[in-house]
Amino acid sequence: MALMIRIVVGKPGLDGHDRGAKIVARALRDAGHEVIYTGLHQTPEQIVETAIQEDADLIGLSVLSGAHMTLFRKLIELLAERDASDIVVFGGGIIPEEDIPVLTEIGVAKVFTPGATTGEITGWVSEHFAQGAEA
Repeated sequence: MALMIRIVVGKPGLDGHDRGAKIVARALRDAGHEVIYTGLHQTPEQIVETAIQEDADLIGLSVLSGAHMTLFRKLIELLAERDASDIVVFGGGIIPEEDIPVLTEIGVAKVFTPGATTGEITGWVSEHFAQGAEA
């Protein structure tokens, strides 16, 4: 039986470009996952609330605004405050390579940079949760 993975795709902050987030959401849906897209201009609080209400396994953030450090950190802190640190956080967007180790250190499971294919993203989700299902 296939594992149903619930993923919230969030677009936090003031950035108004969501084409990439929509493409990723559709690719994840096409790969058989249940995807909830929160829409533009969401706060980390709104995204965490949606993830908890929807009983999500993953949160994927798309950040193009340059505020990735603040937004990811806030989201992970809110998950911890809400006893929801079991929700895996991944993301993508315009994120400098030198920031990725810091994001990993604060708890971001995976960061996809521009040029990542939808196949890489859906493959990572499937691999990550196949390993989780075996544990």
